[in-house]
Amino acid sequence: MNRQSVDLGSGKVSKLLFSLALPTITSQIVNMLYNLVDRVYIGHMRPVDTVGALALTGVGVCLPVIMIISAFAALVGMGGAPRASIQEGRGDLESAQKIMGNSFTLLVLTAAVLTAVFRSFARPLLLTFGASGDTIGYALDYMNIYSLGTLFVQVTLGMNAYITAQGFTTVSMKTVLIGAGLNTLLDPVFIFGLGLGVRGAALATILSQAVSAAWVLRFLTGPKTKWRLRRACLRPEPKVFLPCLALGLSPFIMQSTESLIAVCFNSSLLKYGGNVAVGAMTVLTSMMQFAMMPLHGLGQGAQPIISYNFGARNAQRVKDAFRCLLKSCVVYSAVLWAVVQMFPHVFVRIFNDSPALVDYAAWALRIYMGATCLFGIQIACQQTFVALGNAKASLFLAVLRKIILLVPLIYILPCFFADQAFAVFLAEPVADLLAVSATASLFAVQFKRSMAELEAL
Repeated sequence: MNRQSVDLGSGKVSKLLFSLALPTITSQIVNMLYNLVDRVYIGHMRPVDTVGALALTGVGVCLPVIMIISAFAALVGMGGAPRASIQEGRGDLESAQKIMGNSFTLLVLTAAVLTAVFRSFARPLLLTFGASGDTIGYALDYMNIYSLGTLFVQVTLGMNAYITAQGFTTVSMKTVLIGAGLNTLLDPVFIFGLGLGVRGAALATILSQAVSAAWVLRFLTGPKTKWRLRRACLRPEPKVFLPCLALGLSPFIMQSTESLIAVCFNSSLLKYGGNVAVGAMTVLTSMMQFAMMPLHGLGQGAQPIISYNFGARNAQRVKDAFRCLLKSCVVYSAVLWAVVQMFPHVFVRIFNDSPALVDYAAWALRIYMGATCLFGIQIACQQTFVALGNAKASLFLAVLRKIILLVPLIYILPCFFADQAFAVFLAEPVADLLAVSATASLFAVQFKRSMAELEAL
């Protein structure tokens, strides 16, 4: 898609939203394949009842670390990209480029620190995240290699946000298509062909991410980008990057707290249901992440439209973009909920065909995703807060759902049910229901106020 062909300030909003969102949704889904494909192959290592199931559980306890790495990329990339879009809407291209340059430097520094931490403390971290004596070996095999590719993950995820924010959604889609396609090809070769097992899955992933990172940097330093990554903009300036980090705290907390949530779920389920419950949670988490990708893709597709027009002070166009985003998210989440409730076994068998794990995870999936039909409201409102640069509201909502509601419920609900593992899974839909109610109420007030202030300018 040519940047000049994307006019964020005019044209039919719904058509523009879907032209931006479809490649972004594709990018989100394909990006998830990096880890999803690993789990599918690992879960089918023979025999599936022993090696496959234990290896899948071992890789599952690595998810918190993977989420932390992705969260730091979101902190910088998703915090800076909307602000750069707002600056472009105001006609200040130099500030947009400076934001992007500062973000790149922060991503590199963050990658260096994270690599050192995870290489030094892998074993105690994985044991904390729910690894047992049977699964710690698989977890360490995966994490010791995956952590070496932290820089590639940071650059790919963090800087690709700046490609999307300019309207180059097809280019950003190719970023993940290239990497995920390569990962899908390398996985069976390394896992089965070379006999590397989970180590082969990790190696395939970081090699694929390295290719994606090279693609991103080549584009952002090339002639087609409007915001060019220049040496003069790389020097960190607090007045430039601190507002970006403030805005990025919301997506950072949303992703990083997945690690905390995974620890809470895994430790509780290991206590109440054993390894099979933790293995089921790996399937549920994978399913939820994959299913939510289109919602996040819609939000990221709407972000350039909302941010640009907010900067250009076009209140009506901001309202139209939000309404279109909300309708799309609600329809998708409702359809997703219905399909999962009717065919849970189909989704579980994608990851593992062990009869015990399939039966256990199928009923747990119905409970875990019981309030998914309402989640479109949560995503639409929260993503719009980020697009408008409303750091306080987006941060509060991120903290509310994960920290204030879900974590306590994981430990409180088992006190009231005989089936304590069931109660742990039930914490997710209960937290979702309460969070959506609070989000909708806050958004109704804040959005109306923001639009009134914009129209008064």
